[in-house]
Amino acid sequence: MRLNPLQRRRIANFKANRRAFWSLWIFLALFFVTLFAEFVANDKPLVVRYQGELRFPIFTFYSEADFGGEFQTQAEYNAPEVTCLIRTGGNEECLYDPEAVLEEAETDNTVLGEPIEQPGWAIWPPIPYSYNTINYGVATAPSPPDADHWLGTDDQTRDVVARVIYGFRISVLFALVVAAISSFIGIAAGAIQGYFGGWVDLTFQRIVEIWTNLPSLYVIIILSAIFQMNFWLLTLLIAFFSWTQLVGVVRAEFLRARNFEYVRAAKALGVGDWTIMFRHLLPNAMVATLTLLPFLITGAIGGLAALDFLGLGLPPSYPSLGELALQGKNRLNAPWLGFTAFFTFAIMLSLLVFIFEGVRDAFDPRKTFR
Repeated sequence: MRLNPLQRRRIANFKANRRAFWSLWIFLALFFVTLFAEFVANDKPLVVRYQGELRFPIFTFYSEADFGGEFQTQAEYNAPEVTCLIRTGGNEECLYDPEAVLEEAETDNTVLGEPIEQPGWAIWPPIPYSYNTINYGVATAPSPPDADHWLGTDDQTRDVVARVIYGFRISVLFALVVAAISSFIGIAAGAIQGYFGGWVDLTFQRIVEIWTNLPSLYVIIILSAIFQMNFWLLTLLIAFFSWTQLVGVVRAEFLRARNFEYVRAAKALGVGDWTIMFRHLLPNAMVATLTLLPFLITGAIGGLAALDFLGLGLPPSYPSLGELALQGKNRLNAPWLGFTAFFTFAIMLSLLVFIFEGVRDAFDPRKTFR
């Protein structure tokens, strides 16, 4: 795909903004890691070799009975019994004294004097905990950072690093979906108002004023009492109250540009209104739109964190950075919780602001970089 000179100039301007350029790469690296969080932080091994067969617990359900155990429930791979069963190929002695059997197997590769024909093994993710894994071996909750839990555990002995990774992913995805829906509605409404004007503009403007004055927090509180909140319901609620932020700037750009000579010439040539609006006028309004886009995304992240902090956001089963901040407030004796939540939000929001500042300047024809 060949780029026209205008697109090449915009890309060159963005690259020349070093802060935005490096912020983009850092954010993409962090987001890429969190997109594959299951391969980075998980309480299931990536690969297990059992009796000469390779199994992939990260993709497939395996019960403890599949490894020679007693229960049909999902295997707890970090339990000593399951570890022993995998290592010894399903030896029943692991169910009674797994530590002794493992010690004997590690010493001379035998169990009860008999050699292990095909010893098993497991490859674990770098962080052997998921966001909801409860570590019953921790003495206190929350526990401070150590070699096992790099940022400590929360008040339910769940690994903080794992919750940050999953919480980062869900926050960014939530913000991107909210920004996409809000931008689509807001740009369409502002374009229609500004281009057609007259009674269309007056009618839409009254609707926007009424919608803007609705108490969004109270509406969310009422709906959360009626419905069980989930990711998509909360996303739609936040998006339906965020789209009005873009209407004003898009409307102003279309009102200004609809009487330009090239618009009149396009109308005289018989070009349709929708083609003029979204092919010729919308690119001129993109600079003003991109100016507000970082506020939409950072506002969505902050809104989700605030709702989770108040207990009105996502259900407790979701990994939440706002819930981590609430634990930091309630657990002043565990400062690592508050510091982790603060620095996660600070790094995430700063990178996003720097990136969109560079995008805004790249689309601005009045700004050039050397």
